[in-house]
Amino acid sequence: MSEVAVIGPEALVAGFALAGAHVYPATTADEARAAWRDLPHSVGVVILAEGAAAAIDEDHDAETRAGTTRLRVVLPT
Repeated sequence: MSEVAVIGPEALVAGFALAGAHVYPATTADEARAAWRDLPHSVGVVILAEGAAAAIDEDHDAETRAGTTRLRVVLPT
């Protein structure tokens, strides 16, 4: 079974831990990219704040080309 991860500002993502998601607080583009790259292989769904989604687009495209893509969900603001 795939796990769920959430990347974004702490105030926005902290509550997802109550549902068992891996929470990666990230307020900058660099922090979001680092969190994305460090996700465990068991993570199949990633919920992203809009800023985090924009920051990881290039990494996501490379992952898709490699055939190891994860489902991304972007939180509206």
